[in-house]
Amino acid sequence: MTFEQYVKNLEVPQNNIDVVLDTDAYNEVDDQFALAYLLKSPEKLAVKAVYAAPFFNENSTSPEDGMEKSYDEILKIIKLAGAALPDGCVLKGSRKYLQDEHTPVHSPAAQDLALRATGYSPQNPLYVVAIGAITNVASALLISPEIKENIVVVWLGGHALDFGNSNEFNMAQDVAAARVVFGCGVPLVQLPCMGVVDKFYLSEAELRYWIDGKNALCSYLTETVVEAAERYAKGRVWSRVIWDVTAVAWLLNDSNRFMSSRLIASPIPEYDHHYGFDPNRHFIRYVFEIYRDALFEDLFAKLVK
Repeated sequence: MTFEQYVKNLEVPQNNIDVVLDTDAYNEVDDQFALAYLLKSPEKLAVKAVYAAPFFNENSTSPEDGMEKSYDEILKIIKLAGAALPDGCVLKGSRKYLQDEHTPVHSPAAQDLALRATGYSPQNPLYVVAIGAITNVASALLISPEIKENIVVVWLGGHALDFGNSNEFNMAQDVAAARVVFGCGVPLVQLPCMGVVDKFYLSEAELRYWIDGKNALCSYLTETVVEAAERYAKGRVWSRVIWDVTAVAWLLNDSNRFMSSRLIASPIPEYDHHYGFDPNRHFIRYVFEIYRDALFEDLFAKLVK
């Protein structure tokens, strides 16, 4: 790929594009919004596959259990959204994290991406939106390194460069996978969590006013957020980040209506949960500002259709 083409692939796509989504959908309440937003944006985004990503926290007993629960949640959201996707396009992902930076975790999702990406090119790339631990994507890149020419990865992971650390859930679960993706030279768009996309939050009142009861999907999304928030808020005032939506929104960010970004030298995710820096590394695109109201307006309008 030429340098000019590489930089072009780090810009917001202007034409209709093919997309795969890699999501730990059962981990929190925001993945469901991101998947629904993707499914509800067929005017530009053609969903070709959805991959279940591993996660391990209070909502799972292991990374494998998190992946399995995410797989089931993906199917639930697709049904609620009334989306017609090809048979076999929802695939299970990694059952564990990378053991090192050289050995892929083979899974149906990683194998699918490694093969699917061969049908694309630098001039017509496949867009890979990742909103969980990036194990599946890193594994595909390790299985078939040449696919870095044919894909663009958009990942919500890590924190802002000036936040003080990179100890964010998606990145911290599999630092080796993050190092593979940040280091291999694939065109990468990073949406950092704390310090950038943490601005993308909402309240119960907004959910009730804008989407609750509009359809089965909207009611499910509303109740999922409210139930989760009330468990941790315990009667206190609360708001809830729905930050995974921003990764999908990057693909729809014509004229910078939802966010602003810049090119930077690819930072290095370190195992001590900080970034390393080398100004001679290849460029990635780094999102540094989210325009909350404009994005929520578009999201809510699509969810209620």
